[in-house]
Amino acid sequence: MFNVNDYIVYGSNGVCMIEDICMPPKVDGVDKDKKYYVLKPIYSKGNTIYTPVDNTKVVIRKIISKEETEQLINSIPSIGTLLGSNDKVRAEQCKNALRSCDYMEWIKVIKTIFIRRQERISLGKKIGQIEERLLHTAEELLYGELAVPLEIPKEQVENYLVKRIEQLEKEI
Repeated sequence: MFNVNDYIVYGSNGVCMIEDICMPPKVDGVDKDKKYYVLKPIYSKGNTIYTPVDNTKVVIRKIISKEETEQLINSIPSIGTLLGSNDKVRAEQCKNALRSCDYMEWIKVIKTIFIRRQERISLGKKIGQIEERLLHTAEELLYGELAVPLEIPKEQVENYLVKRIEQLEKEI
C-alpha cells in the first residue's frame, strides 16, 4: 500500500501524487466498503482520479528513485530495441511496452522508433503517424517519471538525457 504524498505511476495516466486515502465518494455503483486512493496527475492539471487501493486492473507502482534513475541513465546505451519483423509487429510490441508501465520498456520504444526515424530520414522519408504517436507517448511517460527524482521540469529531461548519454559514450 502507498502513502499520502507518494508519487506513483498510474497506468497510462503517468505520474500521480496520492493526495488522500479514503472511503469512496457517494457515487452509485462504487463499493463503499473499500478504501480508495485520491490521485492527482502531476502533468494534467484539474483532474482527480479515484481508484480502489486493491485495484488490479491498472498498473500502479511507485516511481523510480533518484539512485535508480542514475543507474538507469548509465544503462541506457546498453538497453536494446524492440525487434519486430515488420511495421505492424513492431507497432504492437511498442503498444504492449507502453501498457507495461515499465520505464525500461519505454526506453526500448524510444530507441526503436528513433533508430527507425533515422533510417527513414536517410531514405528521404518520414516515419508514420502511428510511430510518431507511440514515440510521443513513450517520451511523455518516461520524461514525466524521470523529472520527479531528477528535480527538473519534464521539458528539460530529454536534453538532460542526451547530454548524459553523450558523456557516457565519450568515457567508453
